[in-house]
Amino acid sequence: MAISHSILASLIDERPCSGYDLAKQFKHRLGFFWKASHQQIYRELSKLEQDGLVLSEIVPQENRPDKKVYRVTESGKKYLVDWMMQPSEPSPIKEDLLVKLHVGHMVPVGVIIEELTRQRQTHRHTLELYLKWESKYFNDISALPLKGKFRYLNLRSGINHERAQLAWFDEAISFLSTEVPAGEHENSIEPEALSGS
Repeated sequence: MAISHSILASLIDERPCSGYDLAKQFKHRLGFFWKASHQQIYRELSKLEQDGLVLSEIVPQENRPDKKVYRVTESGKKYLVDWMMQPSEPSPIKEDLLVKLHVGHMVPVGVIIEELTRQRQTHRHTLELYLKWESKYFNDISALPLKGKFRYLNLRSGINHERAQLAWFDEAISFLSTEVPAGEHENSIEPEALSGS
């Protein structure tokens, strides 16, 4: 999936909005399945407009600079539907932490455990947020319209992912906690050596 699909999906779902509004949606509502920076969003909006998939309009504002808002064109809707009709492939995993674990023997095991603990806390907070959303917006799933059911499935995917991540972090921390500190292992490299000192 390209960022263009996420932007079009977000614009179709909302009234016309600015790049700033889209960035807020990516941070809060779309954040559990797609990340994008302000720069990426503005760059992609410009490209989508050049390709005729979105149109922009300048909206005057009182006591503030004029705002440029975007809406999806019919071509943009067709582009999104055509993409939805195609099979999707699972996205490859690109995770800094897994690269660190691959060579984790190079630093004291406590360094890795500390990073695992820190990231576990982040995932715990994310799960708490998703569960609040579930309680607030999906407290009666039997009454959901079709659109809401699809949204609910997305949220459930996020909840299940975070729960699985927390279980893995617990397993990893417990597993490494029984190990001899990496600094005492014959194949390890002391932190001073890594810094070149």
